[in-house]
Amino acid sequence: MFEKKKIFVFGMARSGYEISKLLLKKGCMVLTVDAKEQKKEHVLELESLKGEVVITENPSAYLDETFDYMIKNPGIKYDNPCVLKAKELEIPVINEVEASYHMLKDVFIIGVTGSNGKTTTTTLIYEILKKALVPVHLGGNIGLPVAGIVEDVKKGDVLLLEISDHQLCDMYDFKTNISVFTNVSPTHLDFHDSYDTYKRMKMRIFNHHTKEDIAILNGENEELVSLTKEIPSSKKCFGIDKTKDIYLDGETIVCPDYLTLDTKECILTGKHNYENMMAAILVCKSMHIDAEVVKEVLKEFKGVPHRLEFVCKRNGVSIFNDSKSTNNVATITALKSFKTPILLLLGGLDRGQDYEELLPFMKEVRKVYSFGETKEKIKQFCETSKIPCTIYENLEEATLATLKEAEEMDTILLSPAHASWDQYACFEDRGEEFKKIVLS
Repeated sequence: MFEKKKIFVFGMARSGYEISKLLLKKGCMVLTVDAKEQKKEHVLELESLKGEVVITENPSAYLDETFDYMIKNPGIKYDNPCVLKAKELEIPVINEVEASYHMLKDVFIIGVTGSNGKTTTTTLIYEILKKALVPVHLGGNIGLPVAGIVEDVKKGDVLLLEISDHQLCDMYDFKTNISVFTNVSPTHLDFHDSYDTYKRMKMRIFNHHTKEDIAILNGENEELVSLTKEIPSSKKCFGIDKTKDIYLDGETIVCPDYLTLDTKECILTGKHNYENMMAAILVCKSMHIDAEVVKEVLKEFKGVPHRLEFVCKRNGVSIFNDSKSTNNVATITALKSFKTPILLLLGGLDRGQDYEELLPFMKEVRKVYSFGETKEKIKQFCETSKIPCTIYENLEEATLATLKEAEEMDTILLSPAHASWDQYACFEDRGEEFKKIVLS
C-alpha cells in the first residue's frame, strides 16, 4: 500500500517520528512537518534515511497534490486548515495506527478504548498475557506507537493496543479481533465539538466486526449498552448483576465456568478497578488463558502511575497522584474511593466543563486548592457550593499549601478533572512534578 509513495507526515512527536522512519525504510518519500522544534537526534536520523523534516508555522505551504497520503498526528484537529487542504486535494488523511495496520499480517489484535479506565485495563491484560507466556506486544496510546513495533511483530503474535478517540478519528480499515469498551461519558468535547461526534468516533473500535469478533462491554453503562445495541460482534458484558458474563457479587468477582476472585486479596481497590479487572478477565477467558495465571496477576497488580497512585504517607496524611483524571467522571471515581477528609487539588486546561456534577461526590472534600487556567472558575464554583477554596498560580504552590495545612487522617488528592496542557506537555509531567514536590 505504501511502497514508494510520497507521504506528508503532519505532526512529528513520537508517532510521527516512528511512522516516518518506518516508511523511509520501505522506500517512501517522506516529508515530516511540525510547528515545534524536535529532538535533534530524531531529525538527524530521519535525514540520514533521506527524509526531510520541516519546522514551520505554515504547513499548508508544503502540501500539494503530488502527495499520496497525509498521516496526521492524532492531536491535530480534523478542521485544521492543512487537513482541510489535504481533503480538498483528495489526499487520504489517516493516522500512524491506520498506516501501521496495513503493514501487519496474520496478527491477533486486541483494542481497548473508553472514556476512563482504558490504561489500567490494557496494562492488566498485558501483564496477564506476559505471565501466560503469550507473545504479546503493547502499543498505541500506551507504550510505543504501533509503527515502532511493527518490525518486531511476527505472524501469530498478539498486538494489544490502547486506542484513544483522537486516534479513532483517522481509522478506516483498521480492525480488531477483540474490542474492549470500558465506558462512555462526555469528554474531549473541545476536540470533537459535540458529544455525538465523540461517541461516533469511539464506535470505530468495532469497525468491520462480525459475529466472529468479540466486543467486551460495561453492562452497567446504560449509554454504552444503547450505543452498541446494533453491533454485529459477539458481546460479553461485565457488571454487578448475575445476568452478566462476569459480575461483582459483594466483594467477589465471579466469572462462571472460569474463576472466582476475592477482591480483598487484591492490592487494587474500588469499583472502577474491579470493572477494569472484569474486562481483563473476559479478554483472557476468550483467549483460553489459564485462570490461575489470571488470578495471580490480579492479586499482585499495584496499579498504573498517575491513576490513583499512592505516593506516600507522611505525618498520618495519605497522598495520592491521580494526574490522569482529566475529566469530571475520572475525578468522581477518585472522590468515591475515599472516606477520609480530602484536600483536593483541582485545575488545568479550560475545556468549558460544568463542575456541578462533581458536587454530590464532594462531601468528604474539606478544601479545594485550585490552580492553572481554570482556577478562577473553580473558585467561583466552590464559593457558590460553600466549599472552602484557595487559588494558586501553579501546582507547586497548591501542593505546598496542602502539605502545610493537612492534618492527621487527611487525604491529599491530586485529581485535577482537567487536561494538563495549560502548563504541562502531558499529564505524566504534571504527576511527576507532584510526586517530586511531595517526596522532597
